Formats: sequence, structure tokens, C-alpha cells
Amino acid sequence: MIVAGIGSASGVTAAEVLAAVDAACAAHAVEPSDLEALAVPEMKTDEPGIHAAAQILGKIVVVIGRAELEAAGAGSLTHSARSLKATGAPSASEATALAAIGAGAKLLGPRVAAGRVTCALAYDGVLP
Repeated sequence: MIVAGIGSASGVTAAEVLAAVDAACAAHAVEPSDLEALAVPEMKTDEPGIHAAAQILGKIVVVIGRAELEAAGAGSLTHSARSLKATGAPSASEATALAAIGAGAKLLGPRVAAGRVTCALAYDGVLP
């Protein structure tokens, strides 16, 4: 299972989210169709651009609470003071991807930034 964790500024569009997902998938030789879901921090629950992107991809959106985000943040490869202050995790996209997978989750690599969106891919130890 592979999950794309999304970090973003407020008001991002579906096109911006899709560009970040595509960039992360390309960076790690994964097809967007291989993704199980998009994961977002709880504070991004109401972002229409993220939900629209998930709908276009045919994926569900998994919402990660702050406590889960903070706990999963220990596995982050990227460290942003801005993300830490806003979400409690050094990388919102990396921590949400890890938290969505759960125990045994691994990042395919550091997050990929595309404009106002970051995307990180985590997997459960088994790649398609």
C-alpha cells in the first residue's frame, strides 16, 4: 500500500495538488494509480482543492489528527520550522503519509515540493 501525504498552503487548487502528486510519483518511480489514498492534516479537512484532486484520482482522503501527526513526525526526513509550528510535525506531508499507513510505514524518500503543495509517499513495506 502507498499513501500520498499532502501538505499545502490554504486555498490550493486541484491542479496544484495533482502537480505535486505527479512530481512525487515521478521522483519515486510510482504511478498515481498505485496510490491507495491521499492523507492530510486535520486542519486541511475542508480544502476543496485537495478533495477535488482525490476525486480526479479516484482516491479517498484520510484525515490525520494532530496527535497522530506529531507522533509520526519522528519518522520525517525533512524538517521545516514552519511546518513544525503549524502542525506539530517537522513535515506535514511526510508525517501524514506515515500516520495513514501506521506501524511499519516507510517513506520512499523526502517530500517533493511543487509550488504551494508538498507531497510525500509512504508505503507499508510492500511495493506494487
